[in-house]
Amino acid sequence: METVMLWLKVVVAILPSAIVGIPFDDWMDAHLHNAPVVAAMLVIYGVAFILVEKHQNTRRRAHIQNVELIDMRMALMIGLFQVLSLVPGTSRSGATILGGLLFGASRTVAAEFTFFLAIPVMLGWGLVKVVKFLAAGLVMSQLEIVVLVVGVITAFIVSVLSIRFLMGYIKTNDFMPFGWYRIIV
Repeated sequence: METVMLWLKVVVAILPSAIVGIPFDDWMDAHLHNAPVVAAMLVIYGVAFILVEKHQNTRRRAHIQNVELIDMRMALMIGLFQVLSLVPGTSRSGATILGGLLFGASRTVAAEFTFFLAIPVMLGWGLVKVVKFLAAGLVMSQLEIVVLVVGVITAFIVSVLSIRFLMGYIKTNDFMPFGWYRIIV
């Protein structure tokens, strides 16, 4: 039952991104995919991570210490933060982790819920792009299909390794280095 509830919360959290992202995907591609927007979002979220971590480290203790304690309202609020990641230069995981931290989740819980959110979001985004590709009448050669499959498998393996590393890292460290990294980039 806990697994079903977790996935229901994930669905609640991805709905805002789907509602905004699907109809406005082409508009965002045309108007927001440029260097000034990406640079601004890198800096803005870098500063946000630093400020949230300073606040978290000095003023409060997270009251959500287990991912099962995230309720539907909090899942929706994290989902609203995920909508912000539709702007290029905004890290999807960064936006949802910030949302989780701001709404009282521990770093570990915010990161764990973010990783659960990644599964349907990445699959859905990929499906939307494939449908648009096919709807435009474009065809992939066998070589392109092989390259795509190898890329998907490689991305999956790297993401699993990255998640494993990050979950170990955040148990003893905060996200301030990530904030500074974004500002420098």
